[in-house]
Amino acid sequence: MNSGIIPISDLQLALSVGLVLIAGGISAMLRLGLLKSLAWGTIRTFVQLTFIGYVLKYVFSANNLWIISGLILIMCFIAARASVKRTPNVPSYPVSLAFWSLLTSTVLVGLVVVRIIINPVPWYSARIVIPIFGMILGNSMNGIALSLDRLYGEVKSRANEIETLLAFGATPWEAVRDCVREAVRSGMTPMINSLMVVGVVNLPGMMTGQILGGVDPHEAVRYQIVVMLMLTAAVAIGCLLFVGLSYKKLFTPDGALKSEGKV
Repeated sequence: MNSGIIPISDLQLALSVGLVLIAGGISAMLRLGLLKSLAWGTIRTFVQLTFIGYVLKYVFSANNLWIISGLILIMCFIAARASVKRTPNVPSYPVSLAFWSLLTSTVLVGLVVVRIIINPVPWYSARIVIPIFGMILGNSMNGIALSLDRLYGEVKSRANEIETLLAFGATPWEAVRDCVREAVRSGMTPMINSLMVVGVVNLPGMMTGQILGGVDPHEAVRYQIVVMLMLTAAVAIGCLLFVGLSYKKLFTPDGALKSEGKV
């Protein structure tokens, strides 16, 4: 098997914009109103990925634990803000809970994968740690955003039921326990669906990238199995932590349901 990556020239990269032009043409033809978003998204993709390419080149070259840790903290903060912004119906929600939930799940699962399963030398190798932690953050971010949105949706739709339970002496946790279950289930559903169809309907990005880079497919599959299982664990932990900390924000100090938790 031939090894090595087939380089993409500037011209070939520019030609890839044609794929977005097709989507933009469909949007314009059907008057979907997505042309501006597609154009802005494409520009941001080029700028952000080009910038991070230079950053990662420096980080990989330095391979310094403190630099890697600082970058991961920045990534966690950006992911936390993005996850909260994806839930516009949630009023004045603090980013701090999302940040600590993401940081805890990412570090916990990421260190298990890096230190025990892959075990590179040194263990904090930037080429391993940054991609692993980045994948965990991206999926956990989506999971907690879905969980938060579902939690508030469930509580609003069951406000009368929750207030009745509180009136009969139930604690806030007992009153929203079913809502919490639905919220965590909602956050985990996309990951579970991915587990069901991976390798049959979907060839994941990491596996595809390794194969395109010349890695033996069997080795790429092994890495992808580790990735899928680590993402499932991280999303589960992140959603559970986030929702477990979040439901308390729906109640006043004396245990009454706040107005934003009602329809």
